Amino acid sequence: MPSTASFPVRRAIGALAAGAALIAVTGATAHPDKAVDVIIRGGTIHDGSPDKPVVGDVAIRGDRIVAVGRIGNMTARRVIDAKGMIVAPGFIDPHTHADSFLRSSDPAARINAAWLHQGVTTVMIGVDGNGTPDVAADSGKLAASGIGTNIVPFVGFGPVRQRVLGQDARAPSATELDAMKTLVAKGMCEGAVGLSAGLFYAPQSFATTDEVVAVAREAAIRGGLYDTHQRDESSYSIGLLGSVEEAIAIGRRAGMPVHFAHLKALGVDVHGQAGAVIAAIDAARRTGMEVTADQYPWLASGSNLDASLLPRWAVDGGGAALLKRLDDRATLARIRGEMQENLRRRGGPGALLLIAEGFPWTGKTVAAVADEWKMDSRDAALRIIRQSIEAKIGGQKGGGTAVASFNMAQADVDLLMQQPWMVTSSDGSDGHPRMFATFPEKYVRYVRERRVIDVATFIRQSTGRTADIYKLDRRGYLRPGFFADIVVLDPAGYAPRADYVRPRELSVGVQSLFVNGALALDDGRTTGVAAGRALLRPRPPGCPG
Repeated sequence: MPSTASFPVRRAIGALAAGAALIAVTGATAHPDKAVDVIIRGGTIHDGSPDKPVVGDVAIRGDRIVAVGRIGNMTARRVIDAKGMIVAPGFIDPHTHADSFLRSSDPAARINAAWLHQGVTTVMIGVDGNGTPDVAADSGKLAASGIGTNIVPFVGFGPVRQRVLGQDARAPSATELDAMKTLVAKGMCEGAVGLSAGLFYAPQSFATTDEVVAVAREAAIRGGLYDTHQRDESSYSIGLLGSVEEAIAIGRRAGMPVHFAHLKALGVDVHGQAGAVIAAIDAARRTGMEVTADQYPWLASGSNLDASLLPRWAVDGGGAALLKRLDDRATLARIRGEMQENLRRRGGPGALLLIAEGFPWTGKTVAAVADEWKMDSRDAALRIIRQSIEAKIGGQKGGGTAVASFNMAQADVDLLMQQPWMVTSSDGSDGHPRMFATFPEKYVRYVRERRVIDVATFIRQSTGRTADIYKLDRRGYLRPGFFADIVVLDPAGYAPRADYVRPRELSVGVQSLFVNGALALDDGRTTGVAAGRALLRPRPPGCPG
């Protein structure tokens, strides 16, 4: 927990930031000469802060912003007419599964157009506890391959635990725990922004709170935050509220900020509990803890059949061990019995839409597939799970178990969105429209149509507030000296095109997008420029070298 001595420092930093914003609006520049590369002229500028928007100009030289507001008689090689447009910092997506693009062998895919067309210039990777401890090598390889968006890596609790314990449901020995701590320290020293965990997913779910605290402390002492797909967003194990308290306790005991990934009340058992979740987070914040969250604006979550329906004990040891359990009649009966309750939590088989691309069941609900195959819904789900595991073991394409699960209440989503510590994320994953359309979906449905939040809040939740949470260096704001990640969007035309039937349609309405000063979208079309960088944190104290 941060000490009270840090609060005057924060106030001073806030005053300096406010002063910088004032200087920007009155036309001061970071360079005295008048020639720049680009001027974005006459747009409505939302600078990423809580300040009111102003009509003005933004000047870019190289990869930096050099002036914002009234910029006088500067000249530029390129002038973009932004009259009637919103000009804002490039959006930051703190929770993504963009690997299918960023790690593609196709250079065109690595441009990451699904995010660029939403106005996103920076994405976090390694979320849900999946970040490699080999942060420097992995990030360097990605950046060198030519990527369209900036990336911010996490070190993940999952790979750390698996390197030491495999898929086993057991506690580590003292020696094994030390090995896990060393891996986390390595990832942090190589530039990770913090430790991500996905305690809902096996084998991470096998870890006790004490184990997570011990490992997380290695990230805490190196300035990282704890980013969590919490253990239970529903009523699977310790319950939503118990899980919120556990995550806060991990942060308090480890001495680090806590950030809840894709915060929600998932399933019929916990609908209406958003208010209690908010109360728990607010109570922690009143003690001085930094507790924040991100959220996507969809009523369907994205997961897979394994995590959604199978009891955790059934996947102890991995896929091969699960297949042996399914072949045992008594164990299979026990699994099917617990699956029935999990189906109920998720709203029934008709609420589970199979979204993995390229399979016979793609685009169908579990209920529809069961009807087609003339079997119980649980058996249909198990057939799909079995086929996926057998394909992976055989070296073929697996992964056909992905689902969109319609399991959230609108009132909970609305209430969470209005909190002052909330930011926007996509949790973008293959087959779910949130990968291609989260930010415009939130703008159209929650700003323009339903007015749950206003435009300024939408921009703030997509830019400056996110940059503040993750302490991104000179990102998230339109200020002189900051990196030129800038979106110019049409407030009347910015809209999603993807939906649950056509989840891979590019969004529209972003007229221009700059990533590190390079034009990634021009007149609404990708330029092919791969200007993304790996945004690694400076080496913290206590690291070798």
